[in-house]
Amino acid sequence: MTPAQIADALVAASASASAQPLDRSRLQLSAPLAPFTTFRIGGPADVLFEAQTADELATALTAAKNAGIPWFVLGLGANVLIGDRGIRGLVVRNAAAARTISANGTLWTESGAIMQELVLETVRAGWSGLEHYVGIPSTVGGALWQNLHFLSPAPERERTMFIAEVFEQCEILAEEGDRRVVDAEYIQFGYDDTVFHHRRDVVLSATFQLTKGDPARLHQILQENLSWRGSRHPWLQVHPSAGSIFKKIEGVGAGRLIDQCGLKGYRVGDAQISHIHANILVNLGHATAADVRTLVAHAQAAVKERFGYELQPEVGFIGEF
Repeated sequence: MTPAQIADALVAASASASAQPLDRSRLQLSAPLAPFTTFRIGGPADVLFEAQTADELATALTAAKNAGIPWFVLGLGANVLIGDRGIRGLVVRNAAAARTISANGTLWTESGAIMQELVLETVRAGWSGLEHYVGIPSTVGGALWQNLHFLSPAPERERTMFIAEVFEQCEILAEEGDRRVVDAEYIQFGYDDTVFHHRRDVVLSATFQLTKGDPARLHQILQENLSWRGSRHPWLQVHPSAGSIFKKIEGVGAGRLIDQCGLKGYRVGDAQISHIHANILVNLGHATAADVRTLVAHAQAAVKERFGYELQPEVGFIGEF
C-alpha cells in the first residue's frame, strides 16, 4: 500500500469504530522521523499521526489494528534507533499530556506527558517521588515500559530508584483491543523489563502516589542528580544519542569493557563512541542508522575478542535498515 492508501484505510477503519474518526488532514505522509528521536536519526514513516489525547491514541491504534496496518508508538524517541528506510505503516507520536494532582498527592497523567515536565511541576508543588528522574528523556508511557530507574549518587540514598515504587495503576489499550485498568501485578516490573516488552499493550494513562516533601530538599536532589548525570553523560542538545547502547553486565559494566578496548572516540561516519561514556554512541551531525549499526557491531566484536563477553543491545532497532 502507498502512504496515501494507508491513510485512507485508517480513516475508513476509524469511522466504523469510533464516534470521533481520524481527521485525514492530520495524517502526515512519508514523514521523516529523525526530528522525533533523541538520536536525530531515522527515515520516514509511511503515515505519522500525533495523538493529542489518550482517546486519540486509542482510536488511531484501534483503526490500524482493524485495517491490518502495522503500527508503532513513539514517545520522545529515546532508547530507539530507527532505520534509514523508516517505518512501514502507521507511527503514532504520543503527545497526550493532560494531568492532574489531587490534594493527597495522587498524580493522574496521560501517557504522552514528558517526565521532565512532571518532575519540575511536582517538585514546585512540594510532592516527592519523581525527582530522581530529572534529566532522563522519557514520556510516562516510556517510563512504565522500561520501569524507569536511576542510581542515586547521594550516600544517604545510594540505591537504584524505580518508577514502580510510586506507581498505582494505569489504563491500557490491551493487545486484544479492549481498554482496561491494570495494577503493578499485571505489569510485572523488573529491571529494564515489564509486561509491555512481551505484549503489544499500550499505556493510555497512569496514576502515581506521591508524598509530601520539603521543596528545598527536593530542589537539592534535582541539582545533585543533574550534576551527576551532566558529568557522566554527553549532553543531548550538543551530541544526540539514544542513551546506553548495551545492556548492563552485572559487576562488570558494558561501558567499562568498551573503554578498556580503547574505543572511546572511535567513529564510523558521524557515529562515535562518546569520549565521556563508552556505552553511549553519539551523532556528530549526520550519522545514519547504518553508521550506528556498524559501530555497534565493531564494539561487540572487540569486547568479545578481548574479554569473551557478549554485548547485548539495550536500544530497540526499529523499522527498515
